[in-house]
Amino acid sequence: MYVQGDRTESEVRHTDVSLYSVVQLPRSFFPGQEETDGAAGCLDDRLCSRSGEPGLKGEKGIMGRYGKVGPSGMKGVKGDMGDPGPRGPNGDPGVPCECTPMRKMIGEMDILVAQLSSELKFIKNGMILRYTDAEAYCQTRGGHLAMPKDEGANAAVAGYITEAGLSRVYIGVHDLQHEGVFTYVDLSPMTTFSKWRKGEPNNAYDDEDCAEMTASGEWTDVACHPTMYFVCEFDKDSV
Repeated sequence: MYVQGDRTESEVRHTDVSLYSVVQLPRSFFPGQEETDGAAGCLDDRLCSRSGEPGLKGEKGIMGRYGKVGPSGMKGVKGDMGDPGPRGPNGDPGVPCECTPMRKMIGEMDILVAQLSSELKFIKNGMILRYTDAEAYCQTRGGHLAMPKDEGANAAVAGYITEAGLSRVYIGVHDLQHEGVFTYVDLSPMTTFSKWRKGEPNNAYDDEDCAEMTASGEWTDVACHPTMYFVCEFDKDSV
């Protein structure tokens, strides 16, 4: 046995054990203290294990902000065709056709084109060149740019333009020698035929010395330096 201070060994051991002992006394030990549930009836919070009754349900909160719009959905399937609508009213009667002069003119043009086909051959080209280069190209092959000298020849060239799906081509007409005096590229004068569009030639910007033909067969004066499709003309005997 040993002595710690004024205490003996047995006194120290008894005191240390008492410091770590926990004693729960019955509720009747405390007069006037009624037994209740929850934390109010506990002598030591560490020994309480029971919870109180759940409270009332709270009120519903306010709606939150809308979220971002989602991506578009896939395109739907095309719907069925609807029922046909009612038939519309009949139109007004047409004007009687005075077709005899028109048929006569078309017939005469067909004859001219047939005669032309036996004399000349027009060749459309898949190239685009400036006017002088286009004429040089045709000359190296024994011809010239197309020179429509009558209605039949003009219609034939216009037909080539339409068949090729083009809108305009260079033709062999210019006033490069004398401003305002148009001639054919073979220098023959234009005395009996021309097909200028209304208001043409107008030499816009003082720079239009060459000519083009549109798919309608009309002529307009144009500048010579832009590149464009063209049609060459050859004698049948030389082709």
